[in-house]
Amino acid sequence: MAVPWCEPCDRFWNPGSITADGACPTCGEAVKAPTGQDTHARQKVPWHFWVALAAAAIYLGWRAIQGIALLF
Repeated sequence: MAVPWCEPCDRFWNPGSITADGACPTCGEAVKAPTGQDTHARQKVPWHFWVALAAAAIYLGWRAIQGIALLF
C-alpha cells in the first residue's frame, strides 16, 4: 500500500487526510505515492498465518472429537 508523501513538508499523509484534489493540507502542494512501489501489487500472505490457521484447525478438530466422546 502506497502512502501519500509530501516532499516540501517531508512527511506522509493518511489517504483520508489529504484534500479532495489530492493536495497536502499543510502546504497545498500535490502529494504523490513513493517512487519504486507498485500501488496495485498483491501482497502474499505470511507463512506464519498458515501455520496458525493449521494449528487452530487441528486444535478445534481435537476439541470437537472430545466433545462428541463426552456424549457417549
